[in-house]
Amino acid sequence: MLAAILFDLDGTIVNTDPIHFIAWREMLLNYDIDIDEKFYQSKISGRLNPVIIKDILPQLSPEAGAKFADDKEALFREKAHNLQPLNGFTELLAWTNTHQLKRALVTNAPRLNAYFMLEVLGIKQAFDTIVLAEDCIAGKPDPAPYEAALHRLAITKEQAIALEDSPSGIRSAVSAGIRTIGIASTQDPQVLQDAGAFMVVPDFTNFQLWTNGLCSEIVC
Repeated sequence: MLAAILFDLDGTIVNTDPIHFIAWREMLLNYDIDIDEKFYQSKISGRLNPVIIKDILPQLSPEAGAKFADDKEALFREKAHNLQPLNGFTELLAWTNTHQLKRALVTNAPRLNAYFMLEVLGIKQAFDTIVLAEDCIAGKPDPAPYEAALHRLAITKEQAIALEDSPSGIRSAVSAGIRTIGIASTQDPQVLQDAGAFMVVPDFTNFQLWTNGLCSEIVC
């Protein structure tokens, strides 16, 4: 029986991709690299900063790469003061309260970004546990963050459903044995299905999410 919902943050609770895209584009223009949205989706979205930077800017030393990442995330926070959650998210939180379900946040976002976004959205106290990739042995797409969430909540993989917007996040949750619903806030739904999502919806108001995704696991 369903005991918990495990939430990704960027792209799942809130669509931050447009802001991240602008920040990455501005930063990479300093290296004469002009990215488009297709490049962003394939090379950046859902991946960890050290991996992205090593791939795109292999000439940078580890120290320079870390500074680039810090500067990029600071630029993101400068631009992200008006964030709003995806449609239906507030109602989903209320539903989990009604059915006494646990909630975990499982994110690849850097610590400063994660807590900044939770503060802006007013949901800092909404989760029973917050799992940051930087606190795990590996980030998504490795299953470690989701395995950590299951351990902290003291539940089995069969008792959880994950909500994810990126292929790497879906692979992480699915590799941990968790049934995963794709949130197609920015990605093509087929890409998320191919990554392992058993269902893909555009946001939290979708009828299928409730009838076949959540209420099929619990009496609504």
